[in-house]
Amino acid sequence: MRVKVPATSANLGPGFDTLGLALAHYDELTVTAVAEPGAFVEVHGVGEGEVPTDETNLVVRSIAHAFESAGVPLPGLRLVANNVIPHGRGLGSSGAAIVSGVMAAKGLLDGIVDFDAERLLALATDLEGHPDNVAPALFGGLTIAWMSNRSPLHKKLMVHRGVSPLVFVPEHVMSTALARSLQPESVPHEDAVFNVSRSSLLVAALVQSPELLLAATEDKLHQNYRAGAMPETNRLITELRGAGFPAVVSGAGPSILVLCSDPAQRLAAAQLVADRAESRWQPLMLAVDFLGATVHRVDADAS
Repeated sequence: MRVKVPATSANLGPGFDTLGLALAHYDELTVTAVAEPGAFVEVHGVGEGEVPTDETNLVVRSIAHAFESAGVPLPGLRLVANNVIPHGRGLGSSGAAIVSGVMAAKGLLDGIVDFDAERLLALATDLEGHPDNVAPALFGGLTIAWMSNRSPLHKKLMVHRGVSPLVFVPEHVMSTALARSLQPESVPHEDAVFNVSRSSLLVAALVQSPELLLAATEDKLHQNYRAGAMPETNRLITELRGAGFPAVVSGAGPSILVLCSDPAQRLAAAQLVADRAESRWQPLMLAVDFLGATVHRVDADAS
């Protein structure tokens, strides 16, 4: 099976743990069921020489979780991963690995077990812990994700063609666990109301009115609390927003997502960061991915 999964950016400013966007930047995986038991993983690109190459690999664990849920014995597996999504930068690398695994299982079990959209999202959320990254990775576009009776649900929306995402990726990483630990257990009522208004506006801005993106990406729930852990991210976002660019922390950070309203705005934002950054930030001018994760069978000779 050959699997392709997009990077994602969660939160998008005010939509904490709810909104996610799929980005056209892809990890690709080839999975072969083999007679020999165990898992054999070959990694190229991001994570090469760093991530596990045995049964503890996150992709393998995700495949095993899907097989276990279906009550089917896990075969031996040979994986070849070609990764480009940065690790520990807030672009959904762990979500992409999990989605790669459940999609590979879907392909391997085709004709034996039916994995519909709800089941795929549930399996991925089991492992990720929350659906805001795995939902856009699975389904593409802009997703709204929520929990209902402990089950994850989602709604996919198409993004206005004028939205032009720009991601700045630093060389340093940020632990998602650390970022989440900086969140307070409660927030002021007025801050909660503020974010309800902005997240509602953000959906409208992304789908229909990109000219509202600067106001729509304001946030009071999480970014300020995490600012001290990533000072340069915070400083650059402040400077970008001061210059009129809709910049937010991508996921848990430290990458920065700028939701530009046209390609020319992306070039100006990239120049601002190039001029004012104190360290190296890689600019990625990406499209919105509308397809989400894909899996298809490949002939062994052709692969």
